Amino acid sequence: MDLETGFYQNRLKKESWRTVLTLAYQSLGVVYGDLSTSPLYVYTSTFAEDIKHSETNEEVYGVLSFIFWTLTLIPLLKYVFIVLKADDNGEGGTFALYSLLCRHAKVNSLPNSQLADEKLSTYKKNDINIPAQTTFGAKIKSMLERHRVLQRLLLVLSLGGASMVIGDGVLTPAISVFSAISGAELSLGKTHHLYIEVPVACVVLIALFALQQYGTHRVGFLFAPIVVTWLLCISGIGLYNIIHWNPTVYRALSPYYVYKFLKKTQKGGWMSLGGILLCITGSEAMFADLGHFSQLSIKIAFTSLVYPSLVLAYMGQAAYLSRHHVTENDYQIDFYVSVPGMCKLRWPVLVIAVLAAVVASQAAITGTFSIIKQCCALGCFPRVNIVHTSSKIHGQVYIPEINWTLMILCLAVTIGFRDTKRLGNAAGLAVITVMLVTTCLMSLVIVLCWHQNVLLAVCFVIFFGTIEALYFSASLIKFFEGAWVPVAISLVFMIVMCIWHYGSLKKYEFDVQNKVSIDWLLSVGPSLGIVRVRGIGLIYTELVSGIPAIFPHFVTNFPAFHQILVFICVKSVPIPHVTHEERFLVGHIGPRENHLYRCIVRYGYRDARKDDLQFENDLVCSIAEFIRTGKRGLNGNIDEDLSKDLEDMTVLGTPNTHISGVQLYEDNELNSESVGTSKHTTHKTKPKKRVRFFIPESPKIERNAREELCELMEASEAGIAYILGHSYVRAKQGSSFLKRIVINFGYDFLTRSSRPPCYALTVPHASTIEVGMVYHV
Repeated sequence: MDLETGFYQNRLKKESWRTVLTLAYQSLGVVYGDLSTSPLYVYTSTFAEDIKHSETNEEVYGVLSFIFWTLTLIPLLKYVFIVLKADDNGEGGTFALYSLLCRHAKVNSLPNSQLADEKLSTYKKNDINIPAQTTFGAKIKSMLERHRVLQRLLLVLSLGGASMVIGDGVLTPAISVFSAISGAELSLGKTHHLYIEVPVACVVLIALFALQQYGTHRVGFLFAPIVVTWLLCISGIGLYNIIHWNPTVYRALSPYYVYKFLKKTQKGGWMSLGGILLCITGSEAMFADLGHFSQLSIKIAFTSLVYPSLVLAYMGQAAYLSRHHVTENDYQIDFYVSVPGMCKLRWPVLVIAVLAAVVASQAAITGTFSIIKQCCALGCFPRVNIVHTSSKIHGQVYIPEINWTLMILCLAVTIGFRDTKRLGNAAGLAVITVMLVTTCLMSLVIVLCWHQNVLLAVCFVIFFGTIEALYFSASLIKFFEGAWVPVAISLVFMIVMCIWHYGSLKKYEFDVQNKVSIDWLLSVGPSLGIVRVRGIGLIYTELVSGIPAIFPHFVTNFPAFHQILVFICVKSVPIPHVTHEERFLVGHIGPRENHLYRCIVRYGYRDARKDDLQFENDLVCSIAEFIRTGKRGLNGNIDEDLSKDLEDMTVLGTPNTHISGVQLYEDNELNSESVGTSKHTTHKTKPKKRVRFFIPESPKIERNAREELCELMEASEAGIAYILGHSYVRAKQGSSFLKRIVINFGYDFLTRSSRPPCYALTVPHASTIEVGMVYHV
């Protein structure tokens, strides 16, 4: 099971038109579920309170004109033609933009970054069409790199966008499912449907969240047909209503009706923009889910089917409303009222709508899992259990803690509000806030990454920022009418992220300040009488150089360590994926005969980490390949000063990238023989587990390297022990009151509530040794 190969498949096949069209079809079920279900509640939310449609139809035509131009300018112009081009090696989303900025300007929030990371093949996007950086762009870059305050503001802005995505993951299932089920009121009557909608919506939501653990790949093949059926359904209904009720409704697409609408309705029309805003819910998914598809496939799906279907659906509803002005019931403006055929057609449409709402909810929930996984990888969220539900489809993850938290919040919002109006106010603010964050980050990408003129970035911010700010103000005015919910949810998650990032940063600074030199490690044996025991000891640390403080703390209390000692750092780098060929950085610590190694394992923020057994094999094979090749550092030079902290490191891949190199096999039969090299064979007497290295005959390896390989093989047979630090972080004396609150209570509570380090690193509990230590930061 290889969880890391999924993202390569699109790169290999994206030139084929058949593949592009297949991806476009599949994207309908993943990307456009939320956007396609918005006709269920846009008109209902818009005409809920602030405006009423009159005999002149100016309000209806004005709303239609607003919807048409909003759909055209934001999803079509901004995302399809501009933002999609700002991909991070094929990945999209808020953190993709932040990751691009981190690499082009040194504003990386990860403390254990090193120069070797910048030599990764995908670290910088090589594009010959990108011009040289402008003078103003160089000034902005220099200013960002000099001022820590600006770097923190950039991080907070990105975390704010991520928090609002989580808030959207709560609100989208609630409003989509509730709006779909609200169609039952037309058949059940005004008094009875109130007792049906909320319970049925809650049952559907509970079932939806309960099925998350099985992964969307099991039912994902149904998603695209459901959305296609829904889009054809609403476009067909819209076309019928246009022809039957008002064939001249197309005139309302003129922007002149926007002016007439605002002139007549004034403040009421401005406040109703919060409902109109809902027509673009789910637009951010086009960029956020880019890694699963391709730019061309998403563009084709939107322009050929989604966009025209939505326009026809909204025009059809406007055509119906323009001929029906008598509101005998409060639900007269509901989507289902415009469905022709009365009960004969409304029940099938209701079933399709509920299924489409489930698909839309699934996309929002999956997006929330994905954004939290990225936050964890970048050190901005507590450790959680991330389960990869598919071995074939990259990026499909399930996080139990977040899933049940979202379910509780979603049920609370549904039961608490019980109407589309307040749910729409809440969802609108979450959607527009994420879009504003994307606009701000995108303007920096235009200058720092694309090296375009600053006027282009200013025009981008002014044009799209003004439109989004108008909608943002209209949503914010409804703060006490439901819009406070996404603010409260995102604020809680943002506080959690900031506290965790601050505590982790202070903990790393303590490790750096208290690390011991390699000289101490090389001289510690004779002074303390330390003995070497059989096996391999993996010392997990976040340091990329030096000896962590937990190791001398461990050795002084238990004066023994393993015959092979590996200081291992599992780190994330600000790129989506690290190729297999560049996974490991391996080097010696001190003289070769000491059998001390440092191994840095690098993952991208979207990479899947392998289980412990596969990781053990990859790690041991990489060290063996390092010994066999005899490489010396990234620059090929031998460092004479073996005691310095910055050791020479060699880039090595996983075993499947060097098939002609060292391969590891295990043999559990007691009478089998263990092969050291193709000509050199060693025999052991009845081991519990035999580890065999198959080494190619060419090129020849020197005697010292062969002996070192035999030592590594013998240690592998004895087993691997994992030594992890279990830190208790406390604010040092003299710290401010706020720092003591954040560290002693906030960070301590999050540490106790989150998964232990061994769980996050997929380390087997039976072979784990935790070393407790108090950190005064």
